[in-house]
Amino acid sequence: MKPIHVSIVAFALWPCSIAPAETIIESVTVGNPGNAGELSGVGAGGMGANRICGAVAYPFAMGRFEVTAAQYTDFLNAVAVTDAYGLYNDSMWSDTEGCKIARSGIPGDFSYTVAADWAERPVDFVSWGDAARFANWLHNGQPAGTQNLATTEDGSYYLNGAIDNAALLAVSRRPDATWVVPTEDEWYKAAYHKNDGVTGNYWDYPTGTDAVPSHELLWPDPGNNANYWDDGYTIGAPFYRTEAGEFENSESPYGTFDQGGNVWEWIEWIDATHGARGLRGASYTTYIQHMRAADRHFSQEPTVEHRLVGFRVACVPEPATVWAAALAAMTVWRRRKRTY
Repeated sequence: MKPIHVSIVAFALWPCSIAPAETIIESVTVGNPGNAGELSGVGAGGMGANRICGAVAYPFAMGRFEVTAAQYTDFLNAVAVTDAYGLYNDSMWSDTEGCKIARSGIPGDFSYTVAADWAERPVDFVSWGDAARFANWLHNGQPAGTQNLATTEDGSYYLNGAIDNAALLAVSRRPDATWVVPTEDEWYKAAYHKNDGVTGNYWDYPTGTDAVPSHELLWPDPGNNANYWDDGYTIGAPFYRTEAGEFENSESPYGTFDQGGNVWEWIEWIDATHGARGLRGASYTTYIQHMRAADRHFSQEPTVEHRLVGFRVACVPEPATVWAAALAAMTVWRRRKRTY
């Protein structure tokens, strides 16, 4: 076992920030509003035509880490005692590469727990609809109750029972949205932009470099590392996924972790040709090329729940408050037990 590591994380306190007593979503400010984008190409089986990615006209906050199994368990316990819209997938527990969230009880009295050594690893087996409902829950202040317009079905997105592909493809971000599934531009900027002002300068990899990252898990992390497949897993069974921020010196220029590798991440982008939503970032089973900024590789139907797919959230205050959003910075202490 590695020693306990204590790190200090600073982030902007946005209007959609959450109270310390609630589920904490650590976020980093992505500034330089009005930056230029760059052309992002197409991988084999990709998301469609080349497009300019990364230009964002407003400051926003991006989740520092992928949403963890512990955070998603909090969400389930708050709103899924009946689980009318399938926020839980049995494979989370039963699959050998699941995130080890277990459900007990009967409909109307479900409860959820996560195995300790999986709690800070990213959730998997979540659909785009699950991610949007999680964002709504955050937007609404993390209420407890059945899945309705006050908890998961309205907020940043109007879902109101949408569960099939057609209905989920029709969902769009509301003008007054706060917590959201990132757009491709938001996700791309947080991952690759050099954070050097209002420029169109980008790195090839989300570890702040054009050099190919290693997939070695070393202590301490020497930087430029990620969890991906390179003729073998980074950690393999039983975990496969590293803990949030495990590669503590391999963050993006804005301070996000694991935007390359670990799990694919849902984005808002719609692939109209294939009736799908986009994914970015690669996973622990994919090759290094899928971590590159140029690789627009995968889209999936928004109902898909897979062992390689998770998500992170962003915070985008409404235009009336966005410029007042960057209040005093605050410090969060994280204590993380290494288990490798």
